[in-house]
Amino acid sequence: MSAAVPWSGQRVVVTGGGSGIGEAIVRKAAGLGATVLAVGRHRGRLARVAESSGSRVHVHVCDVTQRGAAASVVSAACERLGGIDALVNNAGHARFAPLERAGPEEFGRMLETNVVAAAALIRAALPQLRVSRGAVVNVSSVGGALAMPGRAYYGASKAALNSLTRSLAVELAPDVRVNAVLPGPVDTKLWTEAAGDGVDALREGVIAGTPMGRFGESDEVATWVCHLLDPTGAAWVTGSLIPVDGGRTA
Repeated sequence: MSAAVPWSGQRVVVTGGGSGIGEAIVRKAAGLGATVLAVGRHRGRLARVAESSGSRVHVHVCDVTQRGAAASVVSAACERLGGIDALVNNAGHARFAPLERAGPEEFGRMLETNVVAAAALIRAALPQLRVSRGAVVNVSSVGGALAMPGRAYYGASKAALNSLTRSLAVELAPDVRVNAVLPGPVDTKLWTEAAGDGVDALREGVIAGTPMGRFGESDEVATWVCHLLDPTGAAWVTGSLIPVDGGRTA
């Protein structure tokens, strides 16, 4: 894949960069030669990723749902990276529950994190992305493309992110490319916490419904994110929703 080409000079912002898929994206982009701003709420996690990834990784502690967060991230990227060539909206929130037990507060938090914050950051970064003719990748979910009984609110938030991706791809072309990856179940702390007490039963059901017969790994998703960011190999790809899901959407 073209993502194996070194990315010397590329400046990448990754939200939710302190763990799971975000951490894998930060490490892979830095390993390809990019300078990366890892954004997240937990300074200790970000510092661990930065210390083990080399001098190309910078840290910005920020809750992307807070007022002024998008401007703060862009300002930090301009100061530390010198601009933005690529933005990865990976920060996410998930809670799984049937409708009777799914509260509006949790739904609101998922929308704020998974959709509103992503849109705000794209908007704030747009002047930089236009200058660099850059790229955005939103980390969505197959939950936005499949029926999700017991997880309807989460699926709805990711369906909104998918729609945002496709609409902005057309609106911002040809200056800025916008794509999304749709991971299936990936073995991360976020997924385990989202499932709560029913994690074991849900895990068994998910594996049974996945043709590849297993959960994915963060690195497998990160590979596709970096492929879509590649300024050479993916230069003609925009508006795509790429399932990385072990066959769940087949």
